[in-house]
Amino acid sequence: MRSRHFATLLLALTLGAAPLTGLAQAREPLDRIVAVVNDGAIMASQLEDRFVQTKRQLNTQGVDLPPDRVLRQQILDRLVVEEIQLQMAREANLSVDDTELNRQVRAIAQSNNMTLDQFADALEADGLSLGVVRDQVRRELLMRELQQRRVGGRVSLSEREVDRFIEQQGGNMSRDQARQALFQRKANDEMEDWVQEIRSGAFVDERLEPNA
Repeated sequence: MRSRHFATLLLALTLGAAPLTGLAQAREPLDRIVAVVNDGAIMASQLEDRFVQTKRQLNTQGVDLPPDRVLRQQILDRLVVEEIQLQMAREANLSVDDTELNRQVRAIAQSNNMTLDQFADALEADGLSLGVVRDQVRRELLMRELQQRRVGGRVSLSEREVDRFIEQQGGNMSRDQARQALFQRKANDEMEDWVQEIRSGAFVDERLEPNA
């Protein structure tokens, strides 16, 4: 039951928001490290890829953007947390089934009203590649599995809590709806606590230039 509910919680990691840019030819010949995370590193090219994609998405959504310097720092902080999670996933020997990976990639294509071939063509026309998308989706799936294992088990619901929640909502929902909504609320809180825990427990040396 918990796993089914937890699978609906994609607030921290949404495949639709995954960065798709990553072309080597668009990068500087010499890359540099912008953050050391335990025994791994985040490169300036990774940060710039995510920055460009995020800015494009937020502009499309009509969201007011912070200054570039602030947005880059926010994105770097997210990349640091993602790198920690990916390292934890590797240590736990987690892997992504190719069938599930292919299903998720097809779902992204379908959400854009395209077949997989049309999606690949559209990416290529935009200077991207289906391989880059697959790699990013694989990363997202690994982090989702890790979160399900580490955070999902922390969330417990009692029938009394469900009853109280239904009362608070005016009785206008079923028990299943109330249980799922309450689970997601509690899982969000647990997720925030867990992210803070893993971030504080990791060695992180950010090297983003002050005026970047």
